[in-house]
Amino acid sequence: MKYLIAVTFIAGVLWSGPLNAQSQSAPPATNAPTPQRLTVGGKFRYFAHQSFRPGVWGVAGIYTGIEMAYPPKAYPPEWRQGVAGFARNYGDFIASWTAVQGGKFVVAAATHEDPRYVTSTRSGLLPRTMHALRFVFIDRSDSGGNRLAISNLAGAAAGGFVGGAYLPDGYNNASHAYSRSALALSGFFTSNLADEFHPEIVKLAHKLHIPFVAK
Repeated sequence: MKYLIAVTFIAGVLWSGPLNAQSQSAPPATNAPTPQRLTVGGKFRYFAHQSFRPGVWGVAGIYTGIEMAYPPKAYPPEWRQGVAGFARNYGDFIASWTAVQGGKFVVAAATHEDPRYVTSTRSGLLPRTMHALRFVFIDRSDSGGNRLAISNLAGAAAGGFVGGAYLPDGYNNASHAYSRSALALSGFFTSNLADEFHPEIVKLAHKLHIPFVAK
């Protein structure tokens, strides 16, 4: 069930639409000029947009609905039932997502890492998918060179461990934090996929007359 979060991440990107060129994606890496360097202020605006873009609220609602329909077995009633339970799970998603983005911003600013996704210059489903996966772990520095994506790892860890402050007993331990961190890291992959294949997904959605999909 937890892997349904991949669908909600992709839905959120589609509902929000792509960010502008300066904040969402850099130009292709091959035979293309180095993208304009982001200042610390530019990175802050990027992460603020990522944290609070409209699609995030819809994604949180979908995920919370799934969580309420299939709650962890040992969750107490106040986390499993009613409006109060929905509010707790919704708040958990927003807190985790904000921690992911906040941790990523702090590390990217401190280590001169460019947080923007760079679309592949290759064609074909598999090469582009592997590029999106690779970008979870290897992204770019402010100067345009390849580097370890430390900010992704730090953001995923922040999103995983923040729940220790408020989750019910039995779910606020290290093992659950590591699982949540892995889920957050997989979210970067699905987000990269959505950015990589955004034109194709939008074209298909419009052919199927699916509403609320941004161009």
